[in-house]
Amino acid sequence: MQLKSVISLLTKHSNPKNAAGMARFGINPKNTLGISIPFLRSLARKIGKDHKLAQQLWKTKIHEARLLAGFIDDHKQVTVKQMDSWVKDFDSWDICDQVCSNLFDKTPWAYQKAKQWTKSSKEFVRRAGFVMMACLAVHDKKAPDKKLLQFFPLIKKYSTDERNFVKKAVNWALRQIGKRHSKLRKPAVVLARKLANSKSPSARWAGKDALRELVL
Repeated sequence: MQLKSVISLLTKHSNPKNAAGMARFGINPKNTLGISIPFLRSLARKIGKDHKLAQQLWKTKIHEARLLAGFIDDHKQVTVKQMDSWVKDFDSWDICDQVCSNLFDKTPWAYQKAKQWTKSSKEFVRRAGFVMMACLAVHDKKAPDKKLLQFFPLIKKYSTDERNFVKKAVNWALRQIGKRHSKLRKPAVVLARKLANSKSPSARWAGKDALRELVL
């Protein structure tokens, strides 16, 4: 499918009312068409993997076109340069989460970028780092525990970030690593308890919320 045809189809299915509703959930309304994720996933299945088209869709800056780009891109062709370029464009939690969980976490640089991005001062770049941790804990079934435990110092360090989309991602990463299996649950609970007793409001929230899910 050609870029022009895809954009035409997306425009045809635009829904301004949905776009306005999405804004209430923290999704940037700029260049947003209000198209549902199920529709985009269905379209992605019809298109199949297409690295070139994904690059073209991303450059349009249209919200749904970028979501679609994350669905159809081929992770085997994704480069470090592309990852660093796209992550700088993240302006909503859904773009961040969908691209990381459907594309970036499958690349050879996933662990490297997870650690690197958390150190950024930019809200959605830092969120991307923690989202990557959460996704790797779920998707990378063969990863040894030590690869996930290396994330704990970063979770602890940046748990004090008060920004909503960061603190929620920190919490998500801790919960997903802890839920992977019993051997990781124990150190995750230890860390969650430390955060729950922190002087930082965001760290306390992340720790207490994680404990509700990790302590059975």
